[in-house]
Amino acid sequence: GSGKSVTAKSLMKLNPSNAIYGEQTKITLHLEDGPVDIMSLKSSNELRVVRGGAISMIFQEPMASFAPAISIGDQMVEQLQIHSDMTTKQASELSIEMLARVGISDAGTRFKQFAFELSGGMRQRAMIAMALSTRPKLLIADEPTTALDVTIQAQVIDLMKDLVKDFNMGIIFITHDLGVIAQTADKVAVMYLGRLVEQGPVREVIRNPGHPYTQGLIAALPQLDDLDKPLVPIPGDIPSPLERPAGCVFHTRCPAAIQGRCSSDIPQFSQAGEGHQVACHLLDPANNDQGTETT
Repeated sequence: GSGKSVTAKSLMKLNPSNAIYGEQTKITLHLEDGPVDIMSLKSSNELRVVRGGAISMIFQEPMASFAPAISIGDQMVEQLQIHSDMTTKQASELSIEMLARVGISDAGTRFKQFAFELSGGMRQRAMIAMALSTRPKLLIADEPTTALDVTIQAQVIDLMKDLVKDFNMGIIFITHDLGVIAQTADKVAVMYLGRLVEQGPVREVIRNPGHPYTQGLIAALPQLDDLDKPLVPIPGDIPSPLERPAGCVFHTRCPAAIQGRCSSDIPQFSQAGEGHQVACHLLDPANNDQGTETT
């Protein structure tokens, strides 16, 4: 509910047509042929430069993403022919090659099957193969391991890490699992109620979290070296996105909220280290002598 998926879909203009963007919203995709202003793209033909072309996306539930009455292969071939001048034979051969590359055994047979005939892990691999078949510059993976068991989850994560290197592309990995973040990402951005509250190198953010929300997330994790230690949940309830608090969006749950400041002023990013930014008034030296609010 923090807005991770909505933010990612904005990069491809996949949000509903009634979605409202700020007047100053600007999304620029830098390609070899020059920059592309994504917000200015209107027609389907224009958006193909982004959707499935320069950017591909793996959605949370592959079963809902694949068309149930069309074979996996036919869907992959259709996508390739939309974004290239391949013949059906060429697109079919490349699709089978991609299915094999992501670790699907007997790829030729799977190519002819439907999504409901594949296991959860295999559907996820097929979705990855489809997303990468057009050789995107950026892959967006939206909670790609949420519905998978731990063993399959680890296999999918390892596969994606290898493919990122092989295809020389960037990846935005959307997840609420800090363990997955630690395994996969170089940089992390933490969101709360539609706003970025902290961003920086993964190791730096996890070891030295600067925002009270990030600190709360890490404190709530079970410690394997001290299983008797009780979990410490973040106090309070998440406000409705339709009634987002003024000032810092986390101030209603923050144990260190500054009286008269956090409830009224939106915090700007401050440097907490090299490449490490935190949107919190606590990092402002002028606030050191001020008291905290009771929320």
